[in-house]
Amino acid sequence: MTVKFCCHVWAVFAVGLLATSPVFADSWPGFHGPDARGIAPEGQLPLLGESTKPIWTQTLGSRDVGSPIVVNDRIYLLRSDPQAAMISLDCRNLSDGELVWSVQKPQQVYHLHLRNTLASATPAADDDHLYWAYSDGRHTWLIATGYDGQEVWTRDFGRWQSQHGFGTSPLVVGDQVVLFYSQQAEQLKPGDQPGQSRMISVDRATGETRWETELASTRTSYGVPAIVRDDNGRPTMLVAANTGNGIFGLDPSDGRLLFDSDVFDKRCCSSPLLFGNLAIGTCGSGGGGNQLVAVELPSLESGNTGSDTEAREVYRVTSGAPYVPTSVISNGLIFAVDDRGIASCIDAKTGKTQKRQRLGGNYGASPILAGDRWLVISLDGVATVMSADQEMSVLSVKELGLPVGATPAIADGRLLIRAGDQLLCFDADEN
Repeated sequence: MTVKFCCHVWAVFAVGLLATSPVFADSWPGFHGPDARGIAPEGQLPLLGESTKPIWTQTLGSRDVGSPIVVNDRIYLLRSDPQAAMISLDCRNLSDGELVWSVQKPQQVYHLHLRNTLASATPAADDDHLYWAYSDGRHTWLIATGYDGQEVWTRDFGRWQSQHGFGTSPLVVGDQVVLFYSQQAEQLKPGDQPGQSRMISVDRATGETRWETELASTRTSYGVPAIVRDDNGRPTMLVAANTGNGIFGLDPSDGRLLFDSDVFDKRCCSSPLLFGNLAIGTCGSGGGGNQLVAVELPSLESGNTGSDTEAREVYRVTSGAPYVPTSVISNGLIFAVDDRGIASCIDAKTGKTQKRQRLGGNYGASPILAGDRWLVISLDGVATVMSADQEMSVLSVKELGLPVGATPAIADGRLLIRAGDQLLCFDADEN
């Protein structure tokens, strides 16, 4: 491991304040924000007009689709360097984007989908550590790093069998870190061996395995699980989605399968969402046939759990459903953009489409929402801000001029967009 410190190293240690302050306070601590819901708990999305300029821009030196996170005035993201056969976790100042430190690890180039990159996962954070994952096809690592850039623990879970390459982001759940280790077992090349999918939980302090649950192995799925919480905020269920188990639930204390559902026939790339007693997920393919499905979470009070317990399908949306982008839910409405540029507003309870409009372009990044606005950015870098209501009024459009595959982040009055090999920061307080 190599740790490079840059620009006022002493400032890193101020981040020790995280030990006594909640990480969710005006932060963006993992993929798609707090609890992977895509919604900023505070603030408002800025209007991005053609005249809107970033307050700073930093060159990263690589084009990757891993998203940035924000914790206590610091930005953390993964960055690949194929020529040097390295991957790094970078820490940058939120104020100006300057590099504070960089942790580097060796990484060999391996087969990827055209739109995937070697640094395609998003870090996760809690009060004590940063957690990040990457693979080279033969090895798959999950690492805990302190806010001073020092390694705390590392795990190697072995080979990653997939057509498209790695892309799974870790999730902090209470005192655990969960990794959805989904593997390919269908559509393999001659000579390839199928992988075994499983959900893995490790102790966030030590990295020791808490539990592993084997799952159906069909096609690699990439979503981050959703967390069901009780009235006191304690995690009571993890809800995830893949082709073989459909939308399924696990007990976070021991990994026990609580229910599954036979609702998908294609790959799941997006992360599931929760609304009341509904779990909502999507499946699809590069050739189309995308579907958005809602299932009712089964009552488990009787103790009947496992593969014999299925979640009942409530509705299915087959027109305008996203495949790769993860949607957002606000005020009972699902705001979604499909991979071919159709934006939809869908009633989260009934599945009835309230409005649909064509934005144009192709999409991979997930929309985010803050205040009463939501933002989508196309693969060509066209950023569209819309009203988060049934009208979905287009409020602003800006061409960034660079490709965008990473989901943006918003926290502490700043909007971060990874575009091409650049990191752009916009003032979210200019509305």
